[in-house]
Amino acid sequence: MQSVRLNNGVMMPAIGFGVFQIPREDTERAVTDALEVGYRHIDTAASYFNEEEVGAALAHSGLKRSEYFVTTKLWVQDHEYDDALKACELSLKRLKLDYIDLYLIHKPYGNYYAAWRAMERLYKEGMVKAIGVTSFSSERLQDLFLHNEIKPAVNQLETHPFFQQTAAHVFLSAEGIVHEAWSPFAEAKNGIFENPVLTQIASAHHKTVGQVILRWLNQRQVVVIPKSVRKERMEENFHCLDFTLTDAEMSAIAALDTGKSPIYDDQDLSVTRFIGTHTIHD
Repeated sequence: MQSVRLNNGVMMPAIGFGVFQIPREDTERAVTDALEVGYRHIDTAASYFNEEEVGAALAHSGLKRSEYFVTTKLWVQDHEYDDALKACELSLKRLKLDYIDLYLIHKPYGNYYAAWRAMERLYKEGMVKAIGVTSFSSERLQDLFLHNEIKPAVNQLETHPFFQQTAAHVFLSAEGIVHEAWSPFAEAKNGIFENPVLTQIASAHHKTVGQVILRWLNQRQVVVIPKSVRKERMEENFHCLDFTLTDAEMSAIAALDTGKSPIYDDQDLSVTRFIGTHTIHD
């Protein structure tokens, strides 16, 4: 398994398994299948409501704690300092873990400065091995680390052929922050699996479009966390590193960039209001 080194020395598998939108009743089975396929990096979040099922799958896997890497995320509702500490404790309990490998601020809203300082404390106390953020624009991310002690190790961004985050990638690389892609398949929007450029490249390599997308991201040094509930698709996604895209193919995929998300507009005030005020517990 290929890994990347975070800016504090922690090693993170370059291919993970995401559980966003997997129903609770299917999560334990899906994670168990993913572990059997060979995934050793599982990505969940408090707001996914399936941390317990992820924890159950890990507990029943027979793997040693050092053999797998777990990411979970802190929701906006818990961004006050004490709330963030309590939320981490709850996530640890649900996951049945003594520590979290990577703990992320899930969205850049609310009092995320207080949340970050709580996460710095959790890191120093060994409750989490690395800390980072999700969906932070480069200016918000820079402001965060300029005024705090610990620089984020990861920024998890929506990244796929239609929204390539090129400028953000340059910034993250320069700052030693790992770029991780959420929704690498663009939630199947814009006909991504039928795109003629991607299908032609896939045919040339005798691979699936999904494998081409993951390999394209990997060759850009972007960590990927694809999701599937089908074991055969998990296997396809996992085995995406045994071929190499040419410079011409990389350029052809680069030309697909629209510069905007097909999933949601983070400048839409109704979207930001919903995310910023959405609650996941009483």
